[in-house]
Parts: sequence; C-alpha cells; structure tokens
Amino acid sequence: MLPPISMLFMGESVTDHPLRESPASTISTWSGSAREQAVQRMFTSIAGVYDLNNTLLSFGLHYRWKKMTAADVPCVKDGTALDVGAGTADLALFVESRMGAHGRVIASDLNHAMLAEGLKKIDEKGLSGKITCLQANAEHLGFDDNTFDAVTTGFCMRNVGNLAQAIVEIRRVMKPGGTFVCLEFSRPIFGWLRALYDWYSFKLLPWIGTRVARDTTGVYEYLPASIRTFPDQERLCQILRDVGFREVSYRNLTGGIVAIHRAVK
Repeated sequence: MLPPISMLFMGESVTDHPLRESPASTISTWSGSAREQAVQRMFTSIAGVYDLNNTLLSFGLHYRWKKMTAADVPCVKDGTALDVGAGTADLALFVESRMGAHGRVIASDLNHAMLAEGLKKIDEKGLSGKITCLQANAEHLGFDDNTFDAVTTGFCMRNVGNLAQAIVEIRRVMKPGGTFVCLEFSRPIFGWLRALYDWYSFKLLPWIGTRVARDTTGVYEYLPASIRTFPDQERLCQILRDVGFREVSYRNLTGGIVAIHRAVK
C-alpha cells in the first residue's frame, strides 16, 4: 500500500564520512555505503541553493530536460507514479499531471534536506494532496511488488551505491507493462563537444558552483567525476536489458550531454 498523502518520513541521518581525507572526485569510484554516506553529506550541504545552482550551471536547460522526461511517461487514468531520487521534486511536479485527476505521485529521496525543499514547492503549488514526499533508499524502496504504473528518475542513478541493485528494485515495484524513464547525464556524441564539456565540467562548473553554494565538501568536484564514471548511453541500455526490462531505448538531448532512457517492464 502507498503511504498516507502529504507525509514526510524522516529517517536517521547518515554517518558523516571523512571527505577531507579523500579528494571529492574519488568518491565517484566508491560503491556501497561509503559512497552513499559521502554523497548524502554533500547534497545536504547544498540543498538550499540546489535549484539556483542547477539553473545557473545548466543555463536553465534542466527544467526543459525534466519536462521532456515527464512527457515520456504515458498518461494513466488514476495512475500511481514513483520518482526515485526526487531531490527538490521538480520532476515529480511535472509527472503529476500524467497520472490523471485522481492520480498520485511519490517523490522519494534518501536525503531529508532535499526533500524538505521539494515539499515547500509542492505545498506552494497546492499539490500536497497528490504528491507525497517519502525518505527512501533507491536500493531498498520498501513498496510492494507491482505497485506503480510509472517510475522516473532525474539525475539520480549515478549517485546510488549499487546501480544494478537500484534498477532491479525499480523494476520490482513497477506494474507489468509499466514504464521506467531515466534522465541522466551521459556521453556527448561529438568529439569537440566532449572536449568543451570536460573543460566546463572540471574547470568552470566547480568554480561557479562552489562560489554560489559556499560549499566546502567538494560536491562540485564530485559531480563531474560521477558523470564520467557513469555508464554511457549504450551501456545503460544493456544494464536495463540485463535486469529484464524490454523495449529499451534512449534519446540524446543537447548533443548527448544528457540522455533520456525509456524501458517497459
């Protein structure tokens, strides 16, 4: 069963990880709880300026990318959707209209500070009766099998401790015939764009992000490193097929800087 509407579940905070003992960029090569704890600490530190920085660093494109991702979710009458790694709930807000007049969306994220920011936006839009914020781990979602008509993720999958386990868990909670739509940074398709994007990601992005967020955890060094170590478009397709998804496809946006993957259970 789905949890009560408009309830924010608060779990225990993660244990601080000694980030200063390791360069933040190396965290992208970690797995399991060490990566999870380090990532959560970093995102907690920037939750209040996360939306502002996303807008600045993507030149406003992240909203367009999220709208296009939501448009790939089939419209369902009285449907139920889950947005995994919802962060500040942008994608969950876009998906809400796809679930029909009496549909429901669960915006789940492991990070309480990010969800608290998302809950503010949900309340401001008067959608607290349709979108629930839930603190949950992508690798252990806690819902029954075959619960959701659709599952979405936006810029989440590269941050999980165990990617394959998270995708298995996502598929488990989906109804047969349900749709999974994943928005994630990927590999630019042109060599010149890859070179320009690397310069932007490893030089300009950390400089801008750190100054706006006044962050000391190194999150803006971690983020481009996590993109580089994440599977590219074709490799992610294969991972989705390996866990049992069918009709797997993707489309590149902005020259492959991001890609939307779509799959059916």
